[in-house]
This record gives sequence, structure tokens and C-alpha cells, in this order.
Amino acid sequence: MLSEYLMIGEIVKPQGVRGEVKVRPCTCDLARFEGLETVYVEKDGGYAPLSIRVNRLADDAVFMNVAGVSDRDAAEALRGTKLYIDRAHAVALDEDTNFLTDLYGLHGLADDGRDLGKLSNVMQPGGNDVYVFKGPLGEVLVPALKSVVVKVDLEKGEMLLNGKRLNEVAVFDED
Repeated sequence: MLSEYLMIGEIVKPQGVRGEVKVRPCTCDLARFEGLETVYVEKDGGYAPLSIRVNRLADDAVFMNVAGVSDRDAAEALRGTKLYIDRAHAVALDEDTNFLTDLYGLHGLADDGRDLGKLSNVMQPGGNDVYVFKGPLGEVLVPALKSVVVKVDLEKGEMLLNGKRLNEVAVFDED
């Protein structure tokens, strides 16, 4: 089942003395923060809304104020807080594109019958993402290429991969 909330950032530190915080975004598109007025934080086993005001965007950070936080000490108390958006207000994705959080735990199966196990990590080294599967074949690193990934079925919890292309591009690290 897909999570109703998607993490979009984490408060990393106070910024200045008037309660502003610096957020490390967990999204490829910083513009998604523009006009954002509400985020959610984990609280008491659920998610609670938090009113915010985005002040400015930098290359790798978002600077914002949180309602009720007006000094550095209160901002410091928020350090490490993860910020979420509900799925209903998430950015629209292109066809054949998924949120990374939805991929974790998918079962990797090659169309030639090989079981790659569960997707445990997604590395982002630059040119393209690399999926890390852990299972009967050990750790398998698979580039996230359309020629390799045949189908992602979130409802079934599976990722079907092209077995022939796996032999050419995947890295198998048997334990």
C-alpha cells in the first residue's frame, strides 16, 4: 500500500535569529516549494499539519518560517524534523515515473525467471539512478534504464526487468 504522505525535506538548522529554518529538500524540483503553505510532520503515530511560509530558494536549500517559531531557540528545536506533503497535493509525475519512496521494497524479477530480491536502496550517482536489490543472488546493482526496467507494478509490489539487458549492465555481488 502506498504511503499517503511523501517526504519533501528535512530541517537541518536554524537560519538567523528570527526563527527561520534551513531545509534540505528531498525532491528534484525545488519549485515545488513555491506557494506551499502547509506541510506535515510525524506526530503521535500520525501526521500533523504545520503552517509554513517559504522565504527563498537556493541551489540546494529552502529557507522558511514555521508558524509559532519566532526565535533561534525554537528553530533549533526543529532540527532534524522531516517535512511531508500529502499525496493529494504532490506534484504530478510523468507517465512511467514513480516517487522513489514507492519503489523501496519492490520485488525484482527478471523476465528470464531470476529472483533479484527486494529493492533496498536507490543510489543517485549522477547520470541515472541505480537500483540496489538484495536477495538470492546477493546484492545486485541495476541501472534505472528503460531498456532494463520493463514494468513497475506498484499494486503487485513488483519490478519486472529485462534479463538479457541485466547480464550486460547489472553488477552482481554474490555474498
